[in-house]
Amino acid sequence: MNYLKQSIYALLFAVLLVSCKQHEEARRPISQASGTFMKKSVDRNKKLVANEEDVIKKIIKNNPKTKYYATRKGYWLYYDERNTTDLSAPKKGDIAYFNLEVKDIDGKIIYSEADLGPQTYYVDKQDIMMGLRDGIKMMHKNETVTFLFPSHMAYGYHGDNKKIGPNQSLICTVTLRNFVPDPAAKPAPAAGQTQSTAAPKPATPKPAAPTKKDTINP
Repeated sequence: MNYLKQSIYALLFAVLLVSCKQHEEARRPISQASGTFMKKSVDRNKKLVANEEDVIKKIIKNNPKTKYYATRKGYWLYYDERNTTDLSAPKKGDIAYFNLEVKDIDGKIIYSEADLGPQTYYVDKQDIMMGLRDGIKMMHKNETVTFLFPSHMAYGYHGDNKKIGPNQSLICTVTLRNFVPDPAAKPAPAAGQTQSTAAPKPATPKPAAPTKKDTINP
């Protein structure tokens, strides 16, 4: 009888072991497929970026009289009009006022200045094109700069859902008319100072002055 029980237990253990092994083997291809998909996606994006950069570099090579500047963020620019006297630049918390023209990489206008109208941008507080978000902070007042943005610095794989398509490189010409501090922003306390949290004392009311006959009250 004991031998029969041991045989039954051994059989059940073997069935359970085989079931667990099959379950693990069945799940393994899912992980492998996921890893393969991610690798292919990364390789495809790298190839896309390289192709877009090759196109931009060809444009630069074909315009030797124009001085282009490469940036650390992976886009290029040149100055149409440069301000070398006032070197202040917009920073977080400022409001920038600018005009914008957007072209495709072949130079065909997508959005003209008239289409877009005057632009107002709260620096680093609004969701705008990544390239413009970075580029505007490099500009000075009354400068006009043309930026060459690969798609990952423009509208990426989804476009703008209007005239700009997926993975589209752009040429953007920006004129920074002015920038000012945001009047709604509270100034930070000076170094070594803390903002007081005590409630202000109520002002002592003054007796009302007698109204003169020739006084006009609003």
